[in-house]
Amino acid sequence: MNKILPIACFLLLTLSASADRVKVKLFSNNSIDLINISFDLGTYDIYGADTTLIEANIGNDKSVELTTQGRKVHVAINGYDYGSHNTVSFLATDTACILCLNPRNIKQRTYEGNLTVSVNKRGHLQIINDVEFETYIAGVVQSEIYGTDPDIFRVQAIISRTWAMKNINKHASEGYNFCDQVHCQAYLNRCVRPDIMLGTMLSSGMTIVDDEGKLIETPFHANSGGETANSEDVWRTAVPYLRSVPDTFSYHMRQSEWVKVINEDKWLNYFANKHKLDTSDDSIRNELLTFSQSTRKVRLCNIPLTRIRNDFQLRSTFFSVLYDSTAHRVTLSGHGFGHGVGLSQEGTIRMVGLGISYDSIIRHYYSGAKIFYDETHPHTYVENYIKHITQIIEEDKSSATRTVSKQDDWLGRLFRIRDREEREEVYDPRTDELDNDWLYDW
Repeated sequence: MNKILPIACFLLLTLSASADRVKVKLFSNNSIDLINISFDLGTYDIYGADTTLIEANIGNDKSVELTTQGRKVHVAINGYDYGSHNTVSFLATDTACILCLNPRNIKQRTYEGNLTVSVNKRGHLQIINDVEFETYIAGVVQSEIYGTDPDIFRVQAIISRTWAMKNINKHASEGYNFCDQVHCQAYLNRCVRPDIMLGTMLSSGMTIVDDEGKLIETPFHANSGGETANSEDVWRTAVPYLRSVPDTFSYHMRQSEWVKVINEDKWLNYFANKHKLDTSDDSIRNELLTFSQSTRKVRLCNIPLTRIRNDFQLRSTFFSVLYDSTAHRVTLSGHGFGHGVGLSQEGTIRMVGLGISYDSIIRHYYSGAKIFYDETHPHTYVENYIKHITQIIEEDKSSATRTVSKQDDWLGRLFRIRDREEREEVYDPRTDELDNDWLYDW
């Protein structure tokens, strides 16, 4: 069963630099030598490196185990040996297909799209997800921010889309576009929440540009602590749209404040040994033990705060030092979480809750930047997509206590609604025709 139009046909791909699909390296920080792959929705064809068909139309009744065998990938399906191959590819036979990935000793994840598995130079499995660009963005939004209001997800989608399009070739020399960690953007699962996908779709056609119409860099962090940082204070390069701005919206949030207690000798010896400061000098010692920031500073005793943050694994550089001479310790009283440049995510959550518009939020954090809206994207399909997801969200609210199965995943439900509309039928969620919905012969 093949759907008439893939998601790429009706999800926005903005500007000429955009891509229909992207390749993302999964489990980038892990060394994997065994992974079990099962199928939550739809079916897949499995191919070897030379386009040899290993198995066709594998669905939720099958389980595939991949292991390393020298420089090849060994395949076993439901316990039967299917040999070893240079690469193994899982190609979706339908737009609505979901893979469930279970590496040994690592938490399970699910993804949409295709998958290619090979063995890297270190002898571990390399797993690449080939996925629709906007599906990737929705997965990033889910991984990067929390909340319930679709406008929160709309803001995150705009900045994540802008970053991805500007950095589309970040890992091109390695055979993929992005990794799944914060080195690029977190992409730790497919989007499983329709409200997050709704926010992503509400951002369709939107990226952030400078006065010349060029995509900007869009760094973001968890919480500014009350004031964002200048780009040059963290990365040495001054950027006109990454200016420090007051950010009271980040107050009184989950990650607004932090505290770290350090032994006095450890604190002073760090500066003496690593930075060659004479901590017996009263003026130096006094500055190290009474350092205070009511607004952001860049250095402590001429040492970059970014280095101190990194060496002590601090949540931010926005901290003051409180000295307890009796206990011989210092307490770092800190504000915020992250590098502090660009958008504060918890500030965004607060602003959305106050009814501030998504475009005003973006302009607050990216000084002088503009939202570019691509008028060429497929309006009708995006509008229908938003309408259908909104319908699913409302149905979930009205039947919150019902037991759901994998077949009730929002993606599967979306395509059932679309199927019925294309057959000029009226969708009624109370009917018991869910299994029959998947038998329509295109």
